[in-house]
Amino acid sequence: QYFQGSHGLSPKTAAMVSKIREFEYIVTDSELEALILECNLIKKHKPKFNILLRDDKHYPYIKVTLNEEYPRVIMARRQVADGAKYFGPYANVASVRETLSLLRKLFPVRSCSLVFPRDIGRNRPCLYYHMNQCLAPCQGNVDRNEYMGMIKDICNFLGGRQQEVVRRLEDAMK
Repeated sequence: QYFQGSHGLSPKTAAMVSKIREFEYIVTDSELEALILECNLIKKHKPKFNILLRDDKHYPYIKVTLNEEYPRVIMARRQVADGAKYFGPYANVASVRETLSLLRKLFPVRSCSLVFPRDIGRNRPCLYYHMNQCLAPCQGNVDRNEYMGMIKDICNFLGGRQQEVVRRLEDAMK
């Protein structure tokens, strides 16, 4: 729409159009994907003429804290080079919370912010343990290899490899 003539364009937009020498386009599968891509590109390249989406708001991600002794699965707003694995971005916070709730029911990993191994045995198990949504590594109740197997399944699930997870769960049920 910017290239159909300069009449009706604001001075800022007319100045921007006059500086365009070439442009690229990216085809997406949906409007939602296009909006997320636009937001990420604006935050990455910080274009001079685009003042929208330059705020501190970011789309939510699901973060698996692989840099911890007993990793957690939490929501994060920014990707940081901290050794964790990030999945997303997601379109809204509600979908992230729903996904986290489902993951807690399927895989009883911890959600607390205790530091391991320092905090093992210092507190009593949390409510999630009593609801069978946490294996209570804070009490030393779970083997680390078993726990890391669940984390691997979570990463496979979030990474789109659900068949591997389903096959492993079916084998465990048999």
